[in-house]
Amino acid sequence: MNTPTIDPGGVIARISALPPLREAIAAAGMSARKSLGQNFLLDLNLTRRIARSAGDLSMGTTIEIGPGPGGLTRGLLLEGATDVIAIERDARASDVLAPLIEAAGGALTLIQEDALKIDLAAIGTPPRRVVANLPYNIGTRLLLTWLQTPEAFESLTLMFQREVADRLIASPGSESYGRLTILVSWLCETRKVMDVPPTAFTPAPKIWSSVVRLAPRAVPLAPADRRALETITEAAFSQRRKMLRQSLKRLGGDNLIRAAGLDPTLRPERLTVEEFCRLANALTDLQSAERGDE
Repeated sequence: MNTPTIDPGGVIARISALPPLREAIAAAGMSARKSLGQNFLLDLNLTRRIARSAGDLSMGTTIEIGPGPGGLTRGLLLEGATDVIAIERDARASDVLAPLIEAAGGALTLIQEDALKIDLAAIGTPPRRVVANLPYNIGTRLLLTWLQTPEAFESLTLMFQREVADRLIASPGSESYGRLTILVSWLCETRKVMDVPPTAFTPAPKIWSSVVRLAPRAVPLAPADRRALETITEAAFSQRRKMLRQSLKRLGGDNLIRAAGLDPTLRPERLTVEEFCRLANALTDLQSAERGDE
């Protein structure tokens, strides 16, 4: 892994002397590919703002997914990141990023690989953080994969389509509140950093985006078995308009719900994360009793 002695002032000067991103992209003949979910961020004022929202970048490793031509990468380096690992599956990006890698003076490493195939918890050094403009088509999948090992990360500052971001930070009773909210809030403290309009991207998507910062908790919000919590939330929100006694019928129905100390006539969007954990614990106990565990 990178352990260079970085001269921040020199890095900033060299990056500032690079050609503008649009020129670098044009020179390399690189255009965004829809198949890869690419929408480039080229406004350095915006990418530097995203980088600042991730906190102190001077210690440990900052991991970026899908840097493309390097708009956010430049922002990270200009805001003091001393060890950036950028993971990009598009081989075309290497030509555009080559001058930036040289200008970074050892602070930037490019890994040409599919992020879905890499265990981020095994690369870089703590405190480890992820800062990324995620492809819309795999953003949620990537997040849930990383949260298999939340203790590996200091923070995750991620851009999603706004609809997904709203689900991450939703409160009980809201339209956006659902299974994703429960699983993420159980493990992380979340907050929205900013909304980003379509015009900020090249090419412009049809929808707004949002940046969300997730800080993994030292311990989950409430005790629960993860697999049981996933099972409960999947069943509950598969029929979110129905009462719990109906949506959880196949898992134990009224008996399960009363064991958790809850009202069977409640609807799932009204329950807190802690109440879902109580349901998960009741399911674990019920399954143990059925197996005859001592």
